[in-house]
Amino acid sequence: MTSRSEQVVRVLLVDDQVLFREGLRTLLSVQRDIEVVGEAGDGIEAVREAVRLKPDVVLMDLQMPQLDGVGATRQLHSECPQSNVVILTTFDDDEYVFEGLRAGARGYLLKDVSSETLVEAIHGAARGESFLQPSIATKVVAEFSRLTPRAKTPHELMPEPLSERECQVLQLITAGASNREIAETLVIAEGTVKNHVTHILEKMGVRDRTQAALRAREWGLI
Repeated sequence: MTSRSEQVVRVLLVDDQVLFREGLRTLLSVQRDIEVVGEAGDGIEAVREAVRLKPDVVLMDLQMPQLDGVGATRQLHSECPQSNVVILTTFDDDEYVFEGLRAGARGYLLKDVSSETLVEAIHGAARGESFLQPSIATKVVAEFSRLTPRAKTPHELMPEPLSERECQVLQLITAGASNREIAETLVIAEGTVKNHVTHILEKMGVRDRTQAALRAREWGLI
């Protein structure tokens, strides 16, 4: 029985430039484990051929007549989910990159990519893996970093931050000091210490002093 890794990857070429499609077909024809099963010159034809041929991978251009590559990728992602799209284009603008990936493309390559990288991307996409050219990956990482919310500080996690005095009391609680010992150390009344402890527990969302000490260590407050 032939394993998945040894199976021939069936590819559909989608580009409105006939000469480019012919070049791709010639390039891929020397690969024993890749078979070009069809071609399309626009997005509408691409969707029709993908539904008919059910290729493993669709190499998709972006700017095409009738229906562009983003629209065709989005439609294929819905109508032919077994076919993984790899965008192959001359455009590396952020708008094209993110629209293509949001539409469901597994990979994004520029047309100046090496044949070895293209073949690697085709096999990766056939396995359901994502493949981005390094320059495109840099854009994606930068955008992800920009959109990822900054991690909240411990004080921001609380409805109201601890006061300076409450931080002092918390540090002593964590050290195992009793209310009386805290009062003696800070030179304040024991009743005042009790009030501070109550406020600390409420702000930190814990039930007792032990939980307060554990959370203080977890949040790096001490």
